[in-house]
Amino acid sequence: MREIEQFADLETEDGAPASICARVAKIFRVTATEVALLELSGSMLTFLYPAELRTAGAIPLSSSAVAARTAQTKEAQLFNGFAEVKHFSIFELVKLGDTGLDDQVIQKLMSAPVLGRDGEVDGVIQVSRKAPRPAAAGPDFTPEDLRKLESVARSVGRQMAKLRAVAQGGTLLM
Repeated sequence: MREIEQFADLETEDGAPASICARVAKIFRVTATEVALLELSGSMLTFLYPAELRTAGAIPLSSSAVAARTAQTKEAQLFNGFAEVKHFSIFELVKLGDTGLDDQVIQKLMSAPVLGRDGEVDGVIQVSRKAPRPAAAGPDFTPEDLRKLESVARSVGRQMAKLRAVAQGGTLLM
């Protein structure tokens, strides 16, 4: 029951990507720098969070990156051996805050599409476990964790739709 309350909290926060991702980090017991939220803008995925990655570049939807594949297929994915998966490691080289964890790389990753009200992809949310080596990364993500992330992604999608409507001067019918 507490889990459902946590998902509901995603929609009552201030709606800022940092607030949403901080709540997601608590749900999955990871640090805030182990959560990423990307928004689909045209044919590119751009980072909304972590803030340091906003200027690091964008991921083409046509690429083989995990986030791009998640958006293309609209399917959640889980990788407990992520360091062995071909991916864009350039984003892992960006220093995130003052964590002192520069030798940390993504060892485990879950990725889920964030869908809008129309069922189209608005973005991607990812939760990772970082460590210098796989054995230090903590427990594997489970299929239940992935189902949880899919539920979180639905809540995030509703929150992003609300924010977009407010930004466009629309009114929300709740």
